[in-house]
Amino acid sequence: MNKVKYSQRDCKDQEKIEKFLKESRTGVIAMNGDDYPYAVPVNFVWYEGSIFFHGMGSGKKVDILFEEPPVSFTVYEEIGTVTDPMPCHADTSYMSVMLFGKIEKVVDFDIAATALWKLVEKYLPRYYKKPLTASFIENYKSSMDGNTTAVFKLTPEDITAKENQVEESELFKN
Repeated sequence: MNKVKYSQRDCKDQEKIEKFLKESRTGVIAMNGDDYPYAVPVNFVWYEGSIFFHGMGSGKKVDILFEEPPVSFTVYEEIGTVTDPMPCHADTSYMSVMLFGKIEKVVDFDIAATALWKLVEKYLPRYYKKPLTASFIENYKSSMDGNTTAVFKLTPEDITAKENQVEESELFKN
């Protein structure tokens, strides 16, 4: 189990963590690459206790993730720089959540369609009138590589969260 070492910043507020994961727009998935760790920013949706994201059916990220490796997924937001009369005490106001677990490719087209529809609704709310269907997902082929869209699910085995929330008056104003 992972622990936040800076315990004063450990966030245990599950409602705040859930809200943060639902509202944040980009996360970074980190995995074991060939010679170096490989970290990629992705759009995602937090749905039913899991992270879902997608990608073309080919590429380095997909190749690595098809191996279903252990991964970490980081979501963060920098709120601003915290001022202090002592330069060494200047700080950053932020919120971050790290999720640790294994990846699985979603092979059930109904689940994939639901996850992709949740993504569409998150980034383009009420723009499309009809939800995606399993048959659409199964039959759609990318013009980039001719593959179906790969949908991945990270069900976390562990989650840590940190925050440094300060009053607006403590933030640097340029």
